[in-house]
Amino acid sequence: MIKPRDKAFFEPLDEQERDLRDAVVKDALVPVSDQEEWKGKLVRAARATIAKNRHISIRLSESDIMLIRARALELGMPYQTLIGSILHQYAEGKVKTSF
Repeated sequence: MIKPRDKAFFEPLDEQERDLRDAVVKDALVPVSDQEEWKGKLVRAARATIAKNRHISIRLSESDIMLIRARALELGMPYQTLIGSILHQYAEGKVKTSF
């Protein structure tokens, strides 16, 4: 059984991530019967995802960058990763705009 050392490390989590964490903690996960087939599918999906990453340039105000860097520091992640995560969540419809 895996026990998290510091629960704050796992936050913020969405509902699916919380369910997965709880299943791991409760040792409730069941292995799939055809692990090699699943592993192959997941490897292909990961490679396809990685291959689609692309670098972009955007202009942000200095004050916004400072605020994002501070928030990323609080979360313990690089600020570019935070920006990418926010954009991904918006693209997935998890973050709504206020305008």
